[in-house]
Order: sequence, then C-alpha cells, then structure tokens
Amino acid sequence: MTIIDAADLGYQMLNERIQNTTGPCTVTNCCGQRFLAAGMAGREITVRGVPGNALGAFLNGARIFVEGNAQDAVGDTMNDGVIAIAGSVGDAAGYAMRGGKIFIQGNAGYRAGIHMKAYQDKVPVMVIGGCAGSFLGEYQAGGIILVLGIGREDQPLLRYFPCTGMHGGALYLRGSIDGLRFPPQVSARRAQENDLALIREHLAQFCELFGYEIDILLSEPFTVVTPDTSNPFRQLYVAN
Repeated sequence: MTIIDAADLGYQMLNERIQNTTGPCTVTNCCGQRFLAAGMAGREITVRGVPGNALGAFLNGARIFVEGNAQDAVGDTMNDGVIAIAGSVGDAAGYAMRGGKIFIQGNAGYRAGIHMKAYQDKVPVMVIGGCAGSFLGEYQAGGIILVLGIGREDQPLLRYFPCTGMHGGALYLRGSIDGLRFPPQVSARRAQENDLALIREHLAQFCELFGYEIDILLSEPFTVVTPDTSNPFRQLYVAN
C-alpha cells in the first residue's frame, strides 16, 4: 500500500504521484484538489479528506473510495469504474456519466445524474443513500438512479423538478413519495418484483460498501419513474 500525503501538492502533481504508483494507494490530507484520478484506469485509490470538483472525471475503470465528503461534479462523464463516497456530495454528481457506478452514502446536491446516458452494454448506475436536491435526473437519457432516503427523518426525499426533460433510463425511489411532482413526460408507478430484481445487485453493493442490510432496504416499497413511451419527443433523443 502506497501512502501519498497531499498536504502540499497541487492536483497535477498529486495525479502524477498516483499514476506512478503500483497497487492500491491511499491519499491522505486531501483538501480540495480537483480532477483527482481524472481519466484513470487500473488504479485502486482511497482518499482521506475532501477532494475538490470533478473527482474521477472521465474515469475509465479505476476504483475510488472517499472516507468523507466530496465536492461538485463527482464522476463527470465517467466511462467505467466505481466511485464510493462515505459522506455527501455537492452538485452535478454523475454529470453525463456513461458507464460505471457511483455510490453515495449521504446526500447529493442539485442536478445529480444530469445528462446521464447509456451506450451499448454500458449502463451507468448512481445510488444515493440519503436525499437528493432539485433537478435530479434532469435530461436523463439512460442508466439507473436510486435514492434510498436512509435516515432522512422529516427531510423530503427529493427537492424540486425531478426528471425534467427525462427521456431514458430509470429512477428508483425508496419509501414515500408523497408531495413529489413529476413532469408530464414521465410515468411513476409502484416497483414490482421484476423491477427490484434489476436493482438488487446495486443495492447489495451499496450495503457491502457502507454496512447496511439489504433486506431492511427492501422492506419499504420502491417507486420507479421512467419516460412515458407515448412522449412524441422521445425519438429525438433515444436511438432505436
């Protein structure tokens, strides 16, 4: 295990140090360095501290575990790999991600999953353990977003305008969705066993990462939100 002290390193030097390691590495004293692990593949990175914007941008197969919070644009346009955040994230997590998985133990800010898309065998997944801000899944074109609402108490599961412009993919919401309003181009319905079978693997991975019990998570109902297939604009965005 290689230890890299980021206390006096800018993001370029820090990324060079990570690239030059072999085997797993741990970055300590991380404090706002942006673009951490951008575009990397074949690396296993643990981050202690708070990475800056665009953690794992264009990630191409690396695995990143953050022992705390992260800032905006986690996994921006990531292609493959896993990012796990043992805390909360800022805005635009998973922006335009087209593959890989993002697991967030806590909450996500505004516009999580905006422009998320899928291509051929790549189906991006984002699991938010807590709650999400406004415009979740804005213009979502593919992939899967799960919001679990763990420990939310009286907080709303989502804020305003979820699924605005959504034309692909699916959003799964655990627990009550009372008071939530969705745009007319999407349909919201109670998830059935076949729906839950599609997300069980991702829930199991979330539980393994953060110490939850999958049976407890599945003890509450889920709602699945998908684009309305009668939407006449769907084919402008989604190829047959």
